Amino acid sequence: MTRKADFNAEEWASVVSAPLYAGLRMISADRGGTLRESLALGRVYQEGRAAHGHGELLDELMNSPPSMDPAHLSEAGDRIADVVTERIRDAMRILEAKATPQEIDAYKRFVMTVAQEVAGAHKEGGFLGIGGKPVSDAENQALDEISTALGSPPAS
Repeated sequence: MTRKADFNAEEWASVVSAPLYAGLRMISADRGGTLRESLALGRVYQEGRAAHGHGELLDELMNSPPSMDPAHLSEAGDRIADVVTERIRDAMRILEAKATPQEIDAYKRFVMTVAQEVAGAHKEGGFLGIGGKPVSDAENQALDEISTALGSPPAS
């Protein structure tokens, strides 16, 4: 079992912040729905904290507040997709060196859950809530980017 104590501060910060970056990537993928998508991001974390038993690594991750450097994001500008991909890949490299395959799969599922929940929080297009797509083409592209950055899909 992998625990927070198995990581140095920088490694842990990377592992903890990657799901948040995935959510932010989804929020930035398309205009509109920012409030609903932000609330969905918070809800995923809240539900994750309430449902302990994911494994020690994810339980500790849920209890560690994610953080990010706003200056780093503002410098990224239009390159937010690149920054998010870099952050997720860094987290995966760290986990692959320290975590079990089951913990890595659980982490991948959590990151994708964050991204999918945020993507589905607001219909894109349509008029006054009528019509529109649950997930826009830009959000689908962002989901693909996140999935690629995570590497091979979870085993189960």
